[in-house]
Amino acid sequence: MSHPFLDNGVEYIKGVGPRRAELLNKELNIFTWGDLLSYYPFRYTDRSKFLKIGEIKSDAAYVQVKGYIRDIQIIGAGNATRMTASLTDDTGSMELVWFKGFKWLKDRFKPNEEFIVFGKPSLFNGKYNIIHPEIDDTGEDKITFAEGLQPFYNTTEKLKNRGFTSKGIAKIIKLVTLDVKGTVSETLPADIIKRFNFISHEDSVLNIHFPADALILKKAQTRLKFEELFFIQLTVLKQRNVRLKKSNGHVFSVIGKHFNDFYFKKLPFELTNAQKKVIKEIRADVGSGKQMNRLLQGDVGSGKTLVALMSMLMALDNHCQACMMAPTEILANQHFNTITRLLSGLDISVELLTGSTKNAQRKIIQEYLESGKLQILIGTHALIEENVKFANLGMVIIDEQHRFGVAQRAKMWEKNSVPPHILVMTATPIPRTLAMTVYGDLDYSVIDEMPPGRIPIKTYHFFENNNPKVISFLKQKIAEGRQIYIVYPLINESETLDFKHLLEGYEVVVSEFPPPQYAVSMVHGQMKTAEKDLEMKRFVEGKTQIMVATTVIEVGVDVPNASVMVIENAERFGLSQLHQLRGRVGRGGDQSHCILMTGYKLTSEGRKRIEAMVGTSDGFEIAEMDLKLRGPGDIEGTQQSGILDLKLADIVKDEKILKSAHNIVLEILNDDPLLEKEKNNLLAYQLLLHQRKNKYWGLIS
Repeated sequence: MSHPFLDNGVEYIKGVGPRRAELLNKELNIFTWGDLLSYYPFRYTDRSKFLKIGEIKSDAAYVQVKGYIRDIQIIGAGNATRMTASLTDDTGSMELVWFKGFKWLKDRFKPNEEFIVFGKPSLFNGKYNIIHPEIDDTGEDKITFAEGLQPFYNTTEKLKNRGFTSKGIAKIIKLVTLDVKGTVSETLPADIIKRFNFISHEDSVLNIHFPADALILKKAQTRLKFEELFFIQLTVLKQRNVRLKKSNGHVFSVIGKHFNDFYFKKLPFELTNAQKKVIKEIRADVGSGKQMNRLLQGDVGSGKTLVALMSMLMALDNHCQACMMAPTEILANQHFNTITRLLSGLDISVELLTGSTKNAQRKIIQEYLESGKLQILIGTHALIEENVKFANLGMVIIDEQHRFGVAQRAKMWEKNSVPPHILVMTATPIPRTLAMTVYGDLDYSVIDEMPPGRIPIKTYHFFENNNPKVISFLKQKIAEGRQIYIVYPLINESETLDFKHLLEGYEVVVSEFPPPQYAVSMVHGQMKTAEKDLEMKRFVEGKTQIMVATTVIEVGVDVPNASVMVIENAERFGLSQLHQLRGRVGRGGDQSHCILMTGYKLTSEGRKRIEAMVGTSDGFEIAEMDLKLRGPGDIEGTQQSGILDLKLADIVKDEKILKSAHNIVLEILNDDPLLEKEKNNLLAYQLLLHQRKNKYWGLIS
């Protein structure tokens, strides 16, 4: 939207003023007229129909009635004070009830004046009533909505107290639409509008708020959803083109001794076809002269670490260093142990750098790194500290990349005059719609098959009363020499209730599996790193048979002998998290099991999550289901804060619109990668406006 009025502050709308404007700023992030017009209704109600009181049915959702308001009474005292009134028409009467905000209403109702009453009826003692109805005078200015589709807007208690109920917001939006009508500029090129038979941008904006009927509302919604998804796609994909044009990378032209020695002498098993395909894609990237920026997605246990190692060996063969950054010390340690084991016997120097690394060792690592003697460095965010300097960094692997912020990742690129190649890995399956929208500027690789010999994990759901049966099964598995994880939900580690829940769980487990016959470890986020590592070490070495833990083990523990995962209160976990936890077992050659324990009272969403887990072990199916159940702002991989802060579109329900927008953007950028042609001036200008409003979108990768 571009128009001189749209940059006006909301304080300049009649009846708003500086104080109420400040409240709109703070509560809804609305500063300008343009922000207000982009604050869309969340639902609509048909206000064209009127019912008689005698026609109201008990199952009516919302009704609109004309009648006279009489017999006003204030009843009760203190917090129980309420106001009641009787609404009558020629077919009967009903009660209206207010529990708050009624003092100024009392004098408004004149006994012989007809009013329009709107609200949700309920039956109480054989008579209908409406609690907190909306009231309009029949003669009131039609800026109140006695007919057509009435919009409803989300608001807050603070705003309601200052008159910004849903209707109060609608009134100021109506005033703005009257002022800007006939002047709002177009945002899309004429050929796109014609191709999809879109209504104009102005008509869309006016009709999303005050549609005359359902048909024009649908047209407005479709146009604005397309526009929202189109400009996100355009931002992300053009950014990729800018990177490819400007960002020269190391040219890895040699596949030499390091890579070949490992491939022919040390490879633990034959690569899967999916791994071979990904390595081929990486080789093409690193040989192109452009900086690689690739996302590697693969389910837990699909062999991403092996691909990462072979990518690092390509850097070594071209006289560059490589590093691998993990979000936790546990995961960094695991990668270090795995990679040193895989490279044993080869003349390659590998070191580990984390927050726990002693100062003396840290100095040695830094010295070797700067001299170029150290070839591979594995660590946590300690790698991005300023005093960590590489001689010639050529390849950066970032594991579970959604756990690192944009600024943190950017620091890795600044460690060299030539930007290193970047491979970001995630075991969180990303649904294709989300990948298309959020990670569009990254090249995208998927390992979609498991290494040979991996036996699918069997998943079961038990209610709490089946505890004895589960305990008996666990004892049988321990007798067979297997180890077990028991995970408790710790939603927020500062919550004493949750913490107590874990400790109580530990006591119960120890009472069921008493020493000296059994040994139990416990790990949680409030433990010191050294304590945590010691408990992990005892479990890894087989000194304890059971690990009672919180989700700190979700990422990074690899114990092939652990073949059973019990998840207590499984209904309190998200679907992706359940899938991640399940992936901690099934790493050896034996049949593994995942047991989901829940209470009886499951919400419909909770039941669907449990059913999905029992029904499939396919990470992509799980991710699609998670996206449908939770929405894009909540999915792991989008930083839990809603990278996709979409105002109107829904990438699950509007997948068709998303694909159309994606295809059009590809067409435009294939013809004009940087939007430099005159015919794309409008798009370039609109893109600039969008990037100013959504600063994050220019920085996704």
